[in-house]
Amino acid sequence: MPPIHAMILAAGRGERMRPLTDNCPKPLLAVRGKPLMQWPLEALARGGFRRAVVNTAWLGAQIPQTFGRVFTVLPLQRRPDTPSNAAQIALAYSHEEQDFGGALETAGGIARALPLLCPIQPGDPGADAFWVLAGDVFAPDFIFSQSAVERFLAGGMLAHLWLVSNPTHNPRGDFGLSANPHDPGGAALALNLPAQDRRARFTYSTIGLYRKQLFAPPWCDIPPGNPQGLRAALAPLLRVAMDQGRVSAELYQGDWTDVGTPERLQELNSRPQARWR
Repeated sequence: MPPIHAMILAAGRGERMRPLTDNCPKPLLAVRGKPLMQWPLEALARGGFRRAVVNTAWLGAQIPQTFGRVFTVLPLQRRPDTPSNAAQIALAYSHEEQDFGGALETAGGIARALPLLCPIQPGDPGADAFWVLAGDVFAPDFIFSQSAVERFLAGGMLAHLWLVSNPTHNPRGDFGLSANPHDPGGAALALNLPAQDRRARFTYSTIGLYRKQLFAPPWCDIPPGNPQGLRAALAPLLRVAMDQGRVSAELYQGDWTDVGTPERLQELNSRPQARWR
């Protein structure tokens, strides 16, 4: 099966990161000498994925100026579980500010990019699925694998999320986890827990696998391709799908930072970097 596409979310204003983002989009801020968004691009390439769509808004022209239409990943020391040392990723862009005057939020941006993410490929079982990840999250240990895609496509879920332990800036977390009674050996179900429910919650890492069906009725009312530029958040769609048992999840226990403030960026850049490439 050909590798699926990935969407990198890069349209946010980065208000909490000001003044650093007054003249630079947050995905281009440097972590260990690389633009922050370069880390997930390299991880996707190591996993064998060759196409990505990037949505832009604030100072959006700087991102294609930096990465172009083809991003070349330089040779790296190979991990045993990755297929190659070097690769190229073809990049397409969805310019939300240019088209609509501002960012469309996560679900609106994904709906807008769907024609690029899921081009018509008759007979290809992966044509209706794609990765979604944030361009401002640092997760150097995450492995984008074809086996994860194949497990996702073999099931009936609309989304599969990777959750992390709650950071100090999100102590209550986002979603719960529960064993899937219909798939004892598979991934857990993600839970939309009510506020009074005291079960453990975890934070959404912003890394996930999605089917395009989640962005169509009955889950989403945005017209195909979002031609009107409707703004919509992703969490409400996920919560409705969770209530129907259609979202799975697992815990990611590697290094993870939501690079949301200058202080977090400074702390990240001050860490020892021996195991980072």
